[in-house]
Amino acid sequence: MRFPRLALLAGITLCIGVSAHAHQVNLSTARVTLGGNRTVAVEVALKGSDADRLAGTSVFDAQRDSVDPRLVAASAARIIGYVTAHVGVTGLDGSPCEPGAAVLVPDGDGVIFRNTFSCGNVTGDIVYRSTVLTASDPGARQVVLIGEGANAPQALLDASNTTVTLSAPAPSLFATMQRYLVTGIEHIFLGYDHIAFLVGVVLWARRIVPVIKIVTAFTIAHSITLSLAALNIVVIPSIVVEPAIAASIVFVAMENFFSRDIDGRWRVTFVFGLIHGFGFAGALREVGLPANAIVTALAAFNVGVEIGQVAIVSLVVPGLMALDRLMATDQAKPVRATSLVYGLSVLISLLGSYWLVTRMFEA
Repeated sequence: MRFPRLALLAGITLCIGVSAHAHQVNLSTARVTLGGNRTVAVEVALKGSDADRLAGTSVFDAQRDSVDPRLVAASAARIIGYVTAHVGVTGLDGSPCEPGAAVLVPDGDGVIFRNTFSCGNVTGDIVYRSTVLTASDPGARQVVLIGEGANAPQALLDASNTTVTLSAPAPSLFATMQRYLVTGIEHIFLGYDHIAFLVGVVLWARRIVPVIKIVTAFTIAHSITLSLAALNIVVIPSIVVEPAIAASIVFVAMENFFSRDIDGRWRVTFVFGLIHGFGFAGALREVGLPANAIVTALAAFNVGVEIGQVAIVSLVVPGLMALDRLMATDQAKPVRATSLVYGLSVLISLLGSYWLVTRMFEA
């Protein structure tokens, strides 16, 4: 979905909530501009499939990955009705600004809602409120560009943070860091393919040093490509990255059948970490980097990803060791059960194969 030429737009429980769109972020975008005479222009962009789901319409053609302009025109009233019910402009005291006549236009694979609010009847600061998507999905987000131009300040709304004060200063660096840190953590815990990869890599691990080497190699690698891609220095299309991530999952799972060399596994983890970094960057580009705090947001997101993966490994490895003791015939010298590793590896390879096929088909 384009939004005025801006590209804005996430261990044995691996099966829970798994879908082919492991990186898909439930996201809408908005541009809110405070003009003369206290008028506020609002544009809200929605993916066509989200508009259909929320408004009960059928404007999106999945095969063409675009909306049908004729169907958008026919269904405009219903989509406008949904957005109008979930978007508002008010004073700080809640006094509503007077809305104009809303319009809806097709935009590639999505739609754009436009309206202008007259706030001459309210005093003080003006507040933009949106529960688009977040009212039905607590994990959804809305990126809000405040003002005109590509370098407009950005805010990120979610189910717990639904308003932006237009005349307030741009978010502080601390607020930006906190928001992107949480976004990075969430992406890992919702990125089932990344979880599958991490679990597959450490299935034979029984000592802490190899695990530290694996996590460090993965962190360094994905940090490199995440930064390069997020800053548009090196960009690889998602139609290449997403199948490659799925293939990496299949590889590490199948490798468990042929090698138990956990000490040297940091090397392959580093190589595949470079690929996963491009996947992280895709998610970050969907959220967007604030022009006034690019380095802060990028660093915070990367740290959030690292916190998430350390948390996952810290749960999985002790869990596997606990299973070792439960399944061991000699409690004095518990070993990793081959049946456990092979069974989990089969599960992970099936998941990876599923993602690989579906992503190649979608490409």
